[in-house]
Amino acid sequence: MVHTISGASVVVIAVVVWFLGSFITLRVPFLRRYSIPVAVTGGLLCSLVIMAVYYAFGITVEFDTELRDLLLLIFFSTIGLSAKLGLLKEGGKALAILVAAAAVLLILQNSTGVLLAMAFGAHPGYGLFGGSVSLAGGHGTAIAWGQVAEEAGLVAAAEVGIAFATFGLIAGGMIGGPLAERLIARNQIENGHGSEDAAARSKPAEPQKQNHLPPLSASLGTLLALALCVEAGDLVNQFLFSRGVTLPGFLTAMMVGIVIANLSEPLGFRLDPVAREQAAEISLQLFLAISLMSMQLWVLTDAVGEILLVLFAQMTLIALFGSWIVFRLMGRDYDAAVIVSGFAGLGMGATPVGIANMNAVTAKYGPSPKAFLVIPLVGAFFLDIVNALVIKTFLGMPFMQLP
Repeated sequence: MVHTISGASVVVIAVVVWFLGSFITLRVPFLRRYSIPVAVTGGLLCSLVIMAVYYAFGITVEFDTELRDLLLLIFFSTIGLSAKLGLLKEGGKALAILVAAAAVLLILQNSTGVLLAMAFGAHPGYGLFGGSVSLAGGHGTAIAWGQVAEEAGLVAAAEVGIAFATFGLIAGGMIGGPLAERLIARNQIENGHGSEDAAARSKPAEPQKQNHLPPLSASLGTLLALALCVEAGDLVNQFLFSRGVTLPGFLTAMMVGIVIANLSEPLGFRLDPVAREQAAEISLQLFLAISLMSMQLWVLTDAVGEILLVLFAQMTLIALFGSWIVFRLMGRDYDAAVIVSGFAGLGMGATPVGIANMNAVTAKYGPSPKAFLVIPLVGAFFLDIVNALVIKTFLGMPFMQLP
């Protein structure tokens, strides 16, 4: 028997799931240590309950995902609206080199995932979800591409992607610090930026907490910009589709956001950063909660061993790539070691994981201004765009076609 939940009930359950995840995360140090998102904790717990209901009573609980799809477009639109080209100039040569290295890593991640999927006798498309879709992309990208893949006939692609994204967050937090420690010890590196007391000065200044909500005009302006991203992105998609080019809606919405972000100031229209960040956080958290609580985990029980094996292979790949490629390209110095720790977090989990890794290293050895400039820029502006292009390239290969 199938029971479908839709309408306002989906929102109510998603908010309850988020608060449940917050309650659990505050009381479990392991979850805080590895930066597991609150919505992931609550959503996975909800999906476990739904799986128990399935096995105990034979009832399949399904959620209407129309709202989730809209939240996805809104979230990626906020990413585009934050991408100011002026900030990118500050990264200089190191930023360009690290973006190129990230592109190579994405290709290697997908190649590794595809080869292992084929070795297991699975469709190579699943290898992309064991590669950059879920690891470098994170939960949002895994779910977004999972929807596209499932519509094309790849069964349970979103569930597989979410599993890899969740384990990847943990793995990225576990290997970043040890990688930097090993590089510092092996190369007898000393920090040239000063004592560890100055570590805090190397990190981006904490944004001042807002004691008031943005004015109504700022909130409505942000809402207008987001609506334009979603609608204009859809028009761009229709135009491209009519010419035989298919892109996921979140990518075109993000591209429109980048255009609006860089035209707004010359046109005298200021996007309020507080309102934008609030929209990003709300849309992401609800999107993740709805996505994870609607997972049908029982379809993955036969593939747990394969998932862990692929994850171990990807951890080995990024450890070797960071130590032998990124470290050398970044100058083989202390900054390079810290960048490797952040790069491991980006490649296996998300930008917050990378920053958490660098915080741990600099708290012990001292500041690294270069690392705290380039890693957030790569994670915020480039990784999703380059990842989408790499994924699209792999999808166009002949062996990716579904029968």
